[in-house]
Amino acid sequence: MKFQAIIFDLDGVICFTDEYHYRAWKAMADEMGIPFDRTINNRLRGVSRMASLDIILEQYHGPALSDEKKAALAQQKNDLYRESLREMSTADLSQEVRETLDGLREMGLKLAIGSSSKNTPFILGQIGLKDFFDAVSDGNNITRSKPDPEVFLKAAAMLGIAPEHCLVVEDAVSGAEAGHAGGMKVACLGDAAQHQAGDWNMESIRELLSIVKA
Repeated sequence: MKFQAIIFDLDGVICFTDEYHYRAWKAMADEMGIPFDRTINNRLRGVSRMASLDIILEQYHGPALSDEKKAALAQQKNDLYRESLREMSTADLSQEVRETLDGLREMGLKLAIGSSSKNTPFILGQIGLKDFFDAVSDGNNITRSKPDPEVFLKAAAMLGIAPEHCLVVEDAVSGAEAGHAGGMKVACLGDAAQHQAGDWNMESIRELLSIVKA
């Protein structure tokens, strides 16, 4: 087996919170009078909260904002987002994802999360995976967001497995770039797969089972 560990992005791979993010950023932007639509929202995929705010503020033409005001705006968005996440449950973990995770575990692979989100622990708890993964590297323990490889390199270090023996699973192009920058192979879903950003570009997460067996 060519891999010893699989490191998963969370949103868009294990579960889907895009709509919750969109609504929260939209509410914050509307209050500030900043144009915000789904095209701009798509640029935020795999990007940290403050970096996402910077992208949104490209459309802002009002008085200069202090660092404190920017932090308050980011917190406002996160409060709205976390409130909506309370609606999540184990129903948000698809049978296909669960069966794939269990199948990989049965092969003896280490499984980790590599996500830019600081809400990762809360989300994992909501969908019933609180203690499932061998390591969780997320927005709470990194200083640089994707496409910097820090989040994936820290996950590999937590597992005690060299990067070249880890496979990253991503749905964002920036995440795929981060995996490659960390010296890892990357399997992509969604938007990243459509852009052919991975070493493998999948239509279904279930394809991981055959990729790691090859």
